[in-house]
Amino acid sequence: MHVSGQCLCGEVQFNVDAPSIWCAHCHCSMCRLAHGAGFVTWVGYKDTDVEITDAGKRLAWYRSSPEAERGFCSRCGSTLFFRSTRWPGELHVTRGSIAGDIDREPGGHAFYESHVEWISLADTPE
Repeated sequence: MHVSGQCLCGEVQFNVDAPSIWCAHCHCSMCRLAHGAGFVTWVGYKDTDVEITDAGKRLAWYRSSPEAERGFCSRCGSTLFFRSTRWPGELHVTRGSIAGDIDREPGGHAFYESHVEWISLADTPE
């Protein structure tokens, strides 16, 4: 399945011609801070299946922990990617930056024990 997406200003774009590995909502404090949101929905792909176009050299990587980095557009600030030694060979892409449908719905919640109390979701663990 082909999917594509971009940052807010369009300087960083990507294409994927492969099935996703997984899709889930992350409630960890670092995702909340990086996105300014109660949680972030990520889609996991093989890193070799994601083609990134960055003609303006705007993609920057921030080391958010000793084993992980977050990729964002240095022009508009959109966070797009996450990679970690914990999941070698994977590139995680923000679901909100993907145009249209993907091959799966979110399948769960990561770090739900640290979720914010001001959001109520119908599919969360009890």
